[in-house]
This record gives sequence, structure tokens and C-alpha cells, in this order.
Amino acid sequence: AEAMRLTKARTKREVVDQALRELVNGRKKPDIREFRGMNLIDPDYDYKKLRAGRSR
Repeated sequence: AEAMRLTKARTKREVVDQALRELVNGRKKPDIREFRGMNLIDPDYDYKKLRAGRSR
């Protein structure tokens, strides 16, 4: 009942289908630990400079 309320699913089957889709999608995402030591972040990247150019 709680899962149906949280997902706004109309049937138990919809809840199970959605749960399985989320499980599979979560397993497809790469493990962030695999990127350790790959130097993917630019050392000259300055987020403060980029934010200063934006107005809210």
C-alpha cells in the first residue's frame, strides 16, 4: 500500500514493474570508484569564476 501511494501506481503490478526498472537502471550506472586515478577533472576548472558570470 505504501509503495503504491509513493509511486502513484494504480496496481501492484505497476509497482513491481517500476521497482524492477529502477533496479536494472541502477545496476547499469558505472561505479564511481572505477574512475579513480583517471584524472577526469580539469585542474584549471574554476567553478567560482563560472558562477560569478551568472545572475539569478
